[in-house]
Amino acid sequence: MSTATMALSSTQIQRSPAHTATIYLKEAKYEFLKYLRLRMYTVSVLSFPIMFYVLFGLVLNSNQSIGATRVAAYLIPTYGTFGVIAASLFGTAAGLASDRGLGWLEVKRASPMPPFAYFAAKIATSLVFSTIIVLALFTLGIAFGGVRMPVASFARLLGILAAGSLPFSAMGLALGYFTGPNSAPPTINLIYLPMSFCSGLWIPIMFLPKVVQKIALVLPPYHLSQLALGVVGAGTHESAIAHWEALAAFTMICLGIARIGFQRDQEKMYG
Repeated sequence: MSTATMALSSTQIQRSPAHTATIYLKEAKYEFLKYLRLRMYTVSVLSFPIMFYVLFGLVLNSNQSIGATRVAAYLIPTYGTFGVIAASLFGTAAGLASDRGLGWLEVKRASPMPPFAYFAAKIATSLVFSTIIVLALFTLGIAFGGVRMPVASFARLLGILAAGSLPFSAMGLALGYFTGPNSAPPTINLIYLPMSFCSGLWIPIMFLPKVVQKIALVLPPYHLSQLALGVVGAGTHESAIAHWEALAAFTMICLGIARIGFQRDQEKMYG
């Protein structure tokens, strides 16, 4: 396997841009279908943010407000962020760790498929599931929570949360290279659940202890949720540029860590 892989990887395969794009699209399509058929992934990733939103945004606090923003509108950005993180981390970290354990990456590497099509497919799948979650929250908020928002604001909020899947997909790639198939899911939960709580995704940030509010400033979910909350007029009015810079820096750090893991695996494979 290793010798064949090296031989194929050293061969320069000429493809047209259209052919390359077709390969990327097919890889993304089948990656999406794979996760769509995995009930543990779809049920947990899609149902938890929706369930929490229905319970806390529509049933228990339907007539309440946080500042000048109704709870039903406030919780769309926060639970949307929560759902985006789950979709991105479990779609990339758990999947990558499992594929590494099964030797599937070595098989992919031995094929003539573009090497980055595999990673692009995982990121694209996370993006699609993130979008589905946000659209579901919007639908519930409009239909049952009385949420009203201009179309431009709706599109902006959807774009922010969908783009937010990229930093956490990068985080998932980093985790996927340094965890095993069995340890990846609990590791993800140990990281993203406390991180979500401390970032104010479950309890509004202003109601958390002061020390937790200070910790939130260095957590990426806080920056994404504040960008999203700003669209509904409920953010902390910090600089949007600062939030984007924090997310961009976090993404680059995670990609650097993922690259180290990738190179380590390549050395083991060909060493």
